[in-house]
Amino acid sequence: MASTTAQHMGNLPSGMGICTTIPDIFYVPELIFGGLTWCLVASTKVQPANPLGWVMFVSVFCFTVTFLWAIIFGCGAHRNSGAWAAADFAYHGIAAFFYLSSSVALAYVTLGMKDLATSSEGLRLYRIDIAAVVFSYVATLLYFLHTIFSALRWKSF
Repeated sequence: MASTTAQHMGNLPSGMGICTTIPDIFYVPELIFGGLTWCLVASTKVQPANPLGWVMFVSVFCFTVTFLWAIIFGCGAHRNSGAWAAADFAYHGIAAFFYLSSSVALAYVTLGMKDLATSSEGLRLYRIDIAAVVFSYVATLLYFLHTIFSALRWKSF
């Protein structure tokens, strides 16, 4: 309760405040679901390489930048300025768009693999890809929610 009353919507949190305020509470789930997408796609056969290469790029890029972004906010290096709030909104908006495009590509490739799921190995890879699609869409939703709440925080500055 102290963290919610101490945090005004226009203030950017630092330290452990990023674990208790919206939208920053989404950092950990974004890292978890983005990392799971990354691991699951990396554990399957890369066929066709082009869409899955985009999925890998997006999941690795967003995982890395989100981790760095959480470190910056956690250390308090943002100095509670409106420019950081705008940058937070812009990054998460771009990440949500990237994840949506990669999720659609991954779902399309996974649908094409349905016919190859006749053997036990093919079925195992198909199920891994289905899990990757689910986690990718969850990550997309988390980044989208983070974008909305970041926009509200940015507008309150």
